[in-house]
Amino acid sequence: MLAVIALVLAGCGGGGDSSGDAAPTPGEGDQAPALGQGGGDEQAATDLGFPAFATRNTTRVGGADPIADAAAVAQAVYPSRDEDTRPQAVALVDSSDWRVAVSTAQLMAPPLRAPMLFSDGGSLPPATEQALGRLIPTGAKQAGNAQIIRVGQAAEAEGYRATSVEGADYAALAQAIDRLQTAAAGKPTGAVIVASAEQPGYAMPAAGWAAKSGQPVLWVTRDAIPPSTRAAITAHKRPQIYVLGPEAAISARVEKQLGELGQVKRVSGADPVANAIAFAREPDLWNVVDPGHGLVFLNTQRPLDAASAAPLSASGTYGPQLLLTEGNALPAPLQDYLLDIQPGYDEDPVRGVYNHGWMIGDENAISVDVQARIDSLLEIQSVDRGKGS
Repeated sequence: MLAVIALVLAGCGGGGDSSGDAAPTPGEGDQAPALGQGGGDEQAATDLGFPAFATRNTTRVGGADPIADAAAVAQAVYPSRDEDTRPQAVALVDSSDWRVAVSTAQLMAPPLRAPMLFSDGGSLPPATEQALGRLIPTGAKQAGNAQIIRVGQAAEAEGYRATSVEGADYAALAQAIDRLQTAAAGKPTGAVIVASAEQPGYAMPAAGWAAKSGQPVLWVTRDAIPPSTRAAITAHKRPQIYVLGPEAAISARVEKQLGELGQVKRVSGADPVANAIAFAREPDLWNVVDPGHGLVFLNTQRPLDAASAAPLSASGTYGPQLLLTEGNALPAPLQDYLLDIQPGYDEDPVRGVYNHGWMIGDENAISVDVQARIDSLLEIQSVDRGKGS
């Protein structure tokens, strides 16, 4: 099983690669793990993909781009070895607009549970075609038995039953996605997320929460609320509105206007890293303030990765998306947060709880050095209570 996962996750390459055998470009790390390495083989451990593929407490989805990451994540969540491990449907989104992709993460929530794959303009990249051919969706009865939910201008996938989600722009598409999710679930959610359409670093963590909760990610600019966003919020009948980001991203004026549509609570940090941590800590939302959780680590330079990785926040160990701004540096606030939720044990670590981290992207997105540091911060530690070791 480890060997299969290694091929899927660490050997992603780029979404447009036609073969997994292509040599990596400088700085992108080693090639995909080579299966079947024996103890007599030189570089056996390295060729198996460690430590970049996985450490004690981390696993890497090592795509060179979000298209490849989405294909790998979809297959990690849905191994598709039989009908029970296949998705009902797959959401197909074009890679040209990160906002549409983040909103589409909502469709990963029950009852559709649809992972996401990307098109690239009018075509399906090889990584997407290959993943779709392996996933073979069974059909979602809540979406007219569709196998593909085609969002906006995504390319068509021939040979699959499809339904389309249409809208004039990203805000209208977010509304249409929410309408589909609401119809499938049978009722609107009691809360919505409102995020900045202009500053992706502040909006990225909303993708994982939408996938887990089914709450829509709706869009505003700093100083205006698009009509489609107003209409979408109104359809939820005065919901709790969580504004994600500081006033630098979404103004107090917009916050006040949103208050006419429901009860508003702002969740924010001074920068994208702090903002994601505040979202993870928020008691009404993730409430991750103690050990025993999954965590998903993303680089702000790749906003589409938030959508690619969203199914990992809604399955397995579940958990919030956290951000780095550089691939080779762990931000101090993020390190402090990981220390706050680091697991501990008194006598027997087997009786403890554990954290796990997903690293999204290749070594340009998150270096192995940073991965190793995160691994050590996730490791369960002995708690010294003065009784001696």
